[in-house]
Amino acid sequence: MADSKSSLKLAPLDGASRRTAGVTFAARLVFDDIHHHYGKRHILKGLSLQAEPGEVLCLLGPSGSGKTTLLRIAAGIETQTSGRLILNEREISGPDLSLPPEKRGIGLMFQDFALFPHLTIVDNVRFGLTQLSRRDGRGEAMVALERVGMAHHAMSYPHLLSGGEQQRVALARALAPRPGVLLMDEPFSGLDSRLKDAVRIETLAILREARATAIVVTHDAEEAMRLGDRIALLRNGRLVQTGTAEDLYHRPADLFAAGFFSEINVFASEVHNGLAMTPLGPVKSPEIAEGAAVSVAVRHSGVGIVEPDKGSPARIVARRFLGMEEHVTLAVPDGGGRVEARVRAGDVPAGAREVGLVVNEKDILVFES
Repeated sequence: MADSKSSLKLAPLDGASRRTAGVTFAARLVFDDIHHHYGKRHILKGLSLQAEPGEVLCLLGPSGSGKTTLLRIAAGIETQTSGRLILNEREISGPDLSLPPEKRGIGLMFQDFALFPHLTIVDNVRFGLTQLSRRDGRGEAMVALERVGMAHHAMSYPHLLSGGEQQRVALARALAPRPGVLLMDEPFSGLDSRLKDAVRIETLAILREARATAIVVTHDAEEAMRLGDRIALLRNGRLVQTGTAEDLYHRPADLFAAGFFSEINVFASEVHNGLAMTPLGPVKSPEIAEGAAVSVAVRHSGVGIVEPDKGSPARIVARRFLGMEEHVTLAVPDGGGRVEARVRAGDVPAGAREVGLVVNEKDILVFES
């Protein structure tokens, strides 16, 4: 969907342009010890997680971590090898049963929106309302389109809409049956970057109004922080950490989690007398055992560049202007290697070479190796 139409400006979603989203009966969805195999490949490895009623839970992780597989299992498109799915204390998939997708009360919004090109917008939204008559289904579809500010496009066809407008229609279709849980697989990945922020805000507002439980798959940590009440970080089919954006950013469980939420410099060291030595100076490590091997992570944004006599010595070897910021690569002496820094544009003089480095203690994280 990332075509030239995606850059068209969307009409604002406000009370004057759309109807307030109807309330759904938000459900709790529990994944209990989920395992899944594709042939000999073990994709999900004992994953346990739950989405609470009315919350937006983001599944975050790199490609191949199992995010979309977990979503497909929840939707009933695939069946787990073992483990159970429980919706509001009722088992919907397990060793003895697996309800078909249409019986689960779970909605799914696909990554590419999956709108039928030969159907009008209103008929696309009506498509999932199979238990209603044509007239009633069309009425519910129009209500859903009003909620997302797209009623005026009811008789249009998908190819006439921008990417952001198609996303709204797909959301209307997913919410029209009032599902207990809404699943969204990378719903903003096909949008022009200039539209993403606006569409995310609009989508989140609609989910809040509908009080829907939503599980959103993304590989973008910033997007997860913008959207999620909680974030579940996955890696290689396992759950690494769950928590709020603040939890995962400030208190990452391991080096992988730290690197997923911010760009980091990593230095190998050992702890002696409560300190780990790094090219940027000693780092306090009082809770780690004497002699333990550690990885010291320092966020790029936590490295400050100052005058040579006011910090650890370094030499600028490369710098790139990024608008509000500048990315600077520095060499440190005595085999310390390279250090990456992100500083405010204009803070470092254009001709500077020999500089000093200082570090914000809040941007230092220490993990046992």
